Amino acid sequence: MNGRQFIVRVRRWARRRNLEVRFVASEGAGSHGTLYAGQRRTTVKDRKKEIGRGLLVKMLADLGID
Repeated sequence: MNGRQFIVRVRRWARRRNLEVRFVASEGAGSHGTLYAGQRRTTVKDRKKEIGRGLLVKMLADLGID
């Protein structure tokens, strides 16, 4: 899964829970950005590159997604 796919899936997850989701590219260095889902946030690396399994687990934990 790449960063763009991750954002799409988080948006679907949040929509079912009536949470606001926004991606702010200016809040990251280089190709990174910050993804907010409700009151939680995580950093998303380059949206075109693959996300490793360990990083994916950490990002999901940051957002409170099981």
